[in-house]
Amino acid sequence: MSSKKAAKDERKTIAVFKFASCDGCQLSLLELEEELLSIVGAVNIVYFPEASRVMLKGPYDIGLVEGSVTTHHEAELIQQVRRQSKMLVTLGACATSGGIQALRNWKDVNLMVRTVYRNPDFISTLKLSTPVAEHVPVDFELRGCPISKYQLLELLSATLAGRKPNIPTYSVCMECKRRDNVCLTVAQGTPCLGPVTQAGCGALCPSFNRGCYGCFGPMESPNTDAMIALFRNLGRSDPEITRAFRTFSAWAWQFRQASEECEHERKAR
Repeated sequence: MSSKKAAKDERKTIAVFKFASCDGCQLSLLELEEELLSIVGAVNIVYFPEASRVMLKGPYDIGLVEGSVTTHHEAELIQQVRRQSKMLVTLGACATSGGIQALRNWKDVNLMVRTVYRNPDFISTLKLSTPVAEHVPVDFELRGCPISKYQLLELLSATLAGRKPNIPTYSVCMECKRRDNVCLTVAQGTPCLGPVTQAGCGALCPSFNRGCYGCFGPMESPNTDAMIALFRNLGRSDPEITRAFRTFSAWAWQFRQASEECEHERKAR
C-alpha cells in the first residue's frame, strides 16, 4: 500500500491552462490517446478544465499554457501560473506569438469593441494580444496552429528522461523534400511561406497543392527579405505580402517586422 502511494507521489504533475484561444492545442493533447500510455505511469494530469472535473492546486512540475494574453485578468493570472509551475511550456501560435487575435494589434481596439458589442462598457481588454513570453519567462515553446501532438509527446518524454527535446527548428521545405513534394513556387509560381516557416506540420498544405500559411511561425533563421523579394517577383503587391505574414503567427517579431516593412514602403510611395 505504502509503496503504491510512494510511486504515485513520484509522478510528474501536469497542469493545463487556457487563455485566449480556440482550444485546438488542448485537443491535440487529448488526441494522443494511446500514445499517452507510454508515459502515463510517469505523469499525473492534476489540473485540466477541458477534460476533468477534479482540479488540484499547485505547485506543478509542468505547466502547459494555451492561448495569448489579451485581458487584464489574464495578465495577472499568467504570473500566478508561472509561480506555480516549475517548468512552463507554451502551446501553439496563440501562446507563442499572439495568434490570430494579434491582428487587432494594428487596429483601434476600442473602435472594434464599440462595433461588435452592444454594451461596450462591460468589456475590459488590453490594447494588444501578446504571447506568454512577453509577460513571464517560458522554458519551452511548442509552435503550430494547432501544435503537433507528436511534438508534444516528444517534449513530455524528453522532460521525463531529462534530455533536450528533439523538436526541429528548420523550415517546412525540409518536410516537403522528405515527402517528395514538387516545390509549388518553382513549378507553379504559388506564393508559399515554407522557406521561412518552422517545420512541424509535415508540409500539410504544400502536400495538398496549397502554399504554406506560416502556422508554425518563423524557423530558426528566416530570410524574410528574400521572401518578400520572391513574392514581389511573383506579382504580389505589398498589401498582399503584408497579409501573408499576418496570419497565425503575426506577432512573431520576424513576421511582424516583415509585414510592417511592406506596409511602410506602400505608404511611402
